[in-house]
Amino acid sequence: MPLSRQTFLLFSLNLIDALLTIYWVRNGFATEGNHLMATLLDIGDLPFLAVKVAIGAVAVTVLWRWRTLRMAKYGLSVALGIYIGLMGIHLFTGLSAVGLISENMVNEFTALSHQYVAFFV
Repeated sequence: MPLSRQTFLLFSLNLIDALLTIYWVRNGFATEGNHLMATLLDIGDLPFLAVKVAIGAVAVTVLWRWRTLRMAKYGLSVALGIYIGLMGIHLFTGLSAVGLISENMVNEFTALSHQYVAFFV
């Protein structure tokens, strides 16, 4: 995939993540895990969205500016992997919100994800 498409995909996933986060939090299905972003979300949707989009824009600009460097290409791949994982979490949250996934399964998934993170940390 060309680097221009990858950077566009990263920015798009960042924007989708922000919009879905607002929806899930405002409807009581989830909480924001990042304390700084949660504070912005408490202030309002627009400050949260503005900062989230600005962070995404800066990241994409930096990665695009130094796109010839191997580190930038690697960083872009890692960031895309993280955001694709976040989209999986949003999908899981949506399925849970509409009742297609039981609370017990959510608790098991949460415990599994904590073990996975602990393995790498």
